[in-house]
Amino acid sequence: MKTILSALVASKSKAAAAFWTFPSILIAALAIAWGAESAQFLISQGFVLAIISWLQTSPEFVVEGLIAWKQNITLMTANFTGATRLLIGFGMPTVYLTAYLFNLRSHKKHGRARHLKSITLKPENSVPVMGLLLPIVYALWIVLKASLHLGDAAVLIVIYAAYLFIIRKIPPQEVESLEEMEPVPRFILTRPKKIRNLLILSCFLSGGVVIFFVAEPFLESMLALAVVLGLSDYFFVQWVAPFLSEFPEFISASYWARTVKKAPMALMNTVSSAIAELTLLVALIPIVYSFSRGEPSIIPFDHLHQIEILLTALQALLGFVLLANMEFRWYEALGLFGLWLFQLVVPHSREEIMFVYGFWILAEVIMAFFGLRKFAVFGVFKRLVKEHS
Repeated sequence: MKTILSALVASKSKAAAAFWTFPSILIAALAIAWGAESAQFLISQGFVLAIISWLQTSPEFVVEGLIAWKQNITLMTANFTGATRLLIGFGMPTVYLTAYLFNLRSHKKHGRARHLKSITLKPENSVPVMGLLLPIVYALWIVLKASLHLGDAAVLIVIYAAYLFIIRKIPPQEVESLEEMEPVPRFILTRPKKIRNLLILSCFLSGGVVIFFVAEPFLESMLALAVVLGLSDYFFVQWVAPFLSEFPEFISASYWARTVKKAPMALMNTVSSAIAELTLLVALIPIVYSFSRGEPSIIPFDHLHQIEILLTALQALLGFVLLANMEFRWYEALGLFGLWLFQLVVPHSREEIMFVYGFWILAEVIMAFFGLRKFAVFGVFKRLVKEHS
């Protein structure tokens, strides 16, 4: 009894750390967002988002690395599948909802209500959208062979490197009117060149350093809170930990989504992180696992692991198909969120949800075949690459 009470007291003590770790993560996320919003006018927006996705999801890599080092095969898929599903099923709808609410409030101030029916993507956004496709296809291959090894890690790293190579060629955004910008980015961009660049670098470095050092106590405080609430390890790793570790990204995305003009940037922030997780995060697993074992090792996946990865791949594929029209509509956001929430509430509904994702994808493809929907991203991507190659 004393042992249980001591553990509970210790957990409550760690949970209390959330009072300082939470605001620290919040401030760090805003610093990164300010740096990215300023840097997009100097280098490719997509490249900036790819870089900050590493900073924002660094806690996720720490969690996955620890699981792989401890050779806990059961939890390996729980972390990266939960994280990717969160980005597509919760992150993308959150961007739309934020844009919708702020757009509605803005128009109400002028005496008229105007509902945002969709977020229209820009031509340069076709690169991150297309960048999502190949990692999804490779995830399906991992499902088929039911294993993960160093060869897979090499392929996934090459895929991500190719994505960076392409997106780096896209030119920076045109500088918008300073009056339309937020106060901090406006201040940064109006400084002399050397000071401006130093301020942008400082935003990235300070935000990244804070997230790196605060990530562990932040996660520990939330894990302690989960213990107090009686949550299982698997549930925590798949559902709670990804939400907490990706919290900085949700802050940045929500910050940008407050205006319809920057909402596509917020969506691409989410997509960039999904690409990083389906490539670099998955590649990290066999690398750390092999180091832990002291030899090149293959990670075998059982039927449950295959189902988890397949469900994640199908959800991501649906996300790609929906964005392939270069628009993200209100009912698509609602559908993605509803299916994600259903998985959370009814954890044993994996196979049923899988079929729903599959039928939805099939329906979109059939509509495209009959001309009721356009997969415009392929043509836009081809023209963009040709123009800047």
